[in-house]
Amino acid sequence: MSVKPLLLIAAYLAVVTLPVIVSWAMGGPPRPVHQELASGLGMLAFSIILVEFVLSGRFKRISNGIGMDVTMRFHQVMARSALIFALVHPFLYGGGTPAGGPRPWDPTRQLTVTTDIVALSSGIAAFVLLPSLVLFSVYRTHLDYKYETWRLMHGLGAVLIAGLLLHHTIDAGRYGSQPAMMWVWLVLTGLAVGSLIYVYAIVPFLEKSRAWQVARVLQLTPKQWEVTLTPTRGAGLQFNAGQFAWLNIGHGPYSLHENPFSISSAPADGPSVSFMIKELGDFTRTIGQITPGTVAYVDGAYGSLSVEGRTEPGVALIAGGIGIAPLLSILRQMRLTDDPRAVRIVYGNKTADQIACRQELDAEDTHYVLSEPPDGWTGATGLVGPELLDAVFTEEELRTWVFVICGPARMMEVVEDHLIDRGTPSHRILTERFDYD
Repeated sequence: MSVKPLLLIAAYLAVVTLPVIVSWAMGGPPRPVHQELASGLGMLAFSIILVEFVLSGRFKRISNGIGMDVTMRFHQVMARSALIFALVHPFLYGGGTPAGGPRPWDPTRQLTVTTDIVALSSGIAAFVLLPSLVLFSVYRTHLDYKYETWRLMHGLGAVLIAGLLLHHTIDAGRYGSQPAMMWVWLVLTGLAVGSLIYVYAIVPFLEKSRAWQVARVLQLTPKQWEVTLTPTRGAGLQFNAGQFAWLNIGHGPYSLHENPFSISSAPADGPSVSFMIKELGDFTRTIGQITPGTVAYVDGAYGSLSVEGRTEPGVALIAGGIGIAPLLSILRQMRLTDDPRAVRIVYGNKTADQIACRQELDAEDTHYVLSEPPDGWTGATGLVGPELLDAVFTEEELRTWVFVICGPARMMEVVEDHLIDRGTPSHRILTERFDYD
């Protein structure tokens, strides 16, 4: 592991454990171990939730340093961990809570550490809302509402929960009411909310002066399009081949109507930038209706799916469906810069009419595979998997080349597992998954 990921991990651990460390340093009257554990889990849950605001994939120093794939998976895992800590935390207090009057909202006297219902109400509300926020994120693809609606609900819900937990921690927590701890929580909450303000207010404000416009909309396959943008001023977008950006077409800079798409053009192409987009949702189904001259905004570039600066003798590009987009960017950059490394492409689709940019790919060492081939198909059939990889790459290539993989999650898992089984070092396997829950 390189130094930068280690530094990011150290910084994360330092931030999420800071409240626990400060509380431990302050001390206090002795309590049973299970009650101290309850307080510790509650503080950890809150601090993890606050850091989740930063692990949103919209901060390049983080996501580009360790990869969007790793960033988002870590975001998801820690959100679930915080949920478990938060749900377990009140029940660990047991029967040792302070004396007080009747508490009809808690007849078992398990949930409360104070008799003040006002201080407790915010914690109870967060206790109910947090599972809802996580479950809506996990199952959002199964729910019938727009991506923009989910983004708004997710952002507002997270801010509401953070506010409720801040009030509950300071008013009902044993340690949170101490002046030092109050400042710790206020600063961490301010940084969390500030990160949202940066993403949804400051970045759009800066983008307003760097507007783009649509230069061309080209249909590549029955359901795949290439949208090319040109900057209205400035040099355009600085990016590495294989990266992606958030794209907003036809809306104002502060609109939530933006989506992440892989860049299919090469940095060496010039100031214009192209995106490959597949018809999947509400916005993508209207791509063909976009007219040249439409105003657009671009936030990027993000991701670490790049072979820039690598020294392997060959580059294997393995794609499934629309996953070919960032790999086309890499291929085009290598050709425009006369990169001497060998390139081999494995490109899987369901049907032949889904193959994008076939004329360009036919000029390369490309191996197509179709799961529903037409009559007379002479290429590989089935799915991108172990048998095809073993047929396409030699043992020496499997050990020494760099493999860049993008496509459906299941395909990526199968390919990655097989490469590791065949001796490909993990640092020579590059993947990125775009799953924003």
